[in-house]
Amino acid sequence: MKNILITGGTGFLGTALTRKLVTKGYNVTVFDNNYRGKVSRLHDIEKHFAFIKGDIRDSASVIRACKKKDVVFHLAYINGTEYFYSKPELVLEVGVKGMTNVLDGCIKHNVPELFLASSSEVYNEPSIIPTPENVPMIIPDPLNPRFSYGGGKIISELMVINYGRKYFKRAVIFRPHNVFGPDMGGEHVIPQFTLRMKELIEKNGSKIIFPIQGTGKETRAYIYVDDFINGVDLLLRKGKHLEIYNIGTEMETTTKELAQKIGKILDCIITIQPGKLQPGSTTKRLADITKIKKLGFKEQIILNEGLKKTVQWYIQSGQKE
Repeated sequence: MKNILITGGTGFLGTALTRKLVTKGYNVTVFDNNYRGKVSRLHDIEKHFAFIKGDIRDSASVIRACKKKDVVFHLAYINGTEYFYSKPELVLEVGVKGMTNVLDGCIKHNVPELFLASSSEVYNEPSIIPTPENVPMIIPDPLNPRFSYGGGKIISELMVINYGRKYFKRAVIFRPHNVFGPDMGGEHVIPQFTLRMKELIEKNGSKIIFPIQGTGKETRAYIYVDDFINGVDLLLRKGKHLEIYNIGTEMETTTKELAQKIGKILDCIITIQPGKLQPGSTTKRLADITKIKKLGFKEQIILNEGLKKTVQWYIQSGQKE
């Protein structure tokens, strides 16, 4: 089986991908410094993969990790909206230096295949809904720190495409769209809604006023992590050289609907209290997944089912980070 390196392999998506590839019999090496990840997420399969503790910004460490690999999945990045605003320089440093180091390592050791995890953030406020892969990538305001994240992903995509033409047998980019699931960290809307509701219920009972950002009419399309990873695995098998693929769901959900669904799981009645959106926030996001569906992609876990699993995990664990 192929020797595969996963950078950012102890993060939320990285651990899910590691588990999937180990289960399928690949020889997997995980590279991460655990800044936001946790190798303990993989404690039950720790004997079935190799772990390298290293910083993606450290060129020598990354280059060594690429030795004798057939495939590199580059997932190392700093996610979480609060970091886009509070640490934009770090987001860019990890994004740009990390991508450069991965390319240097792959080229030095003749790694034939590279897969980049990009983001739906590259679309910002897309002009087409559902959004296909060929719409323009946009940074509307370089002075807004939020776009440190999307900017770094755009740079990474350009590097993979242009280096990919010369140095790789296969270079593939995939754009995750609002992936969720248990143990996804605390910087995302679903765990934040869940834990805030829990606190409000404990203080005020089963009828609560629930503040949100925006009007509640803003939309996202949430895909459960298992379905997302099945999409990545499909690309490993069938993804085409120098192609870009959205991975997401076709089910659009408003912020108000999401809050109500979580409230129902927690057996509470909520009254939405609208608030201000953070500058640069996207009001609508829905992926056109026609391209990956042509390869055989099918969503299997509906939103309500995935939400129940995720909300219950956060309530039981009490985890906030």
